[in-house]
Amino acid sequence: MKLSDFVVSEAILVDLQATGKEEAIREIVGSLAKAGRLAEGDLESVSRAILGREELGSTGIGQGVAVPHTRHPTVNRLIGTVALSRRGVDFAALDGDPVDILFLLISPPNQPGDHLRALENISRHLKDERFVSFLRQAKTRENVVDLLEEADQGAP
Repeated sequence: MKLSDFVVSEAILVDLQATGKEEAIREIVGSLAKAGRLAEGDLESVSRAILGREELGSTGIGQGVAVPHTRHPTVNRLIGTVALSRRGVDFAALDGDPVDILFLLISPPNQPGDHLRALENISRHLKDERFVSFLRQAKTRENVVDLLEEADQGAP
């Protein structure tokens, strides 16, 4: 599975405005709606589902990275996006540091394998210091898309 299989490039945010976890999740989910991948009426329930997952334990995995995710019946295929924060988001990350790279993922409840493969793919790329460094330097949506495509080239 490649990043381009599920990342909605029209929803990529390179200057996330939110500085708190809940606001960040709502802003990112909103970008998926603006890109036409979520219905406006589903924004609240999707945001609540992701926040509910966060209550089980923060998806702020450390080193400035978070991967908020959920399964939700309003999507019929795996979707996700990337958000970059210039100011940092207080995400209750495991290391206590603010988060500046967020990969958000939503999948249908009946596709747990795809959900896990996507999370595995994201985490593999986020362990690559070069990828993370270039992502932090990305200034435009196109920069991020190019980086994701480059990462996909090396994907199995």
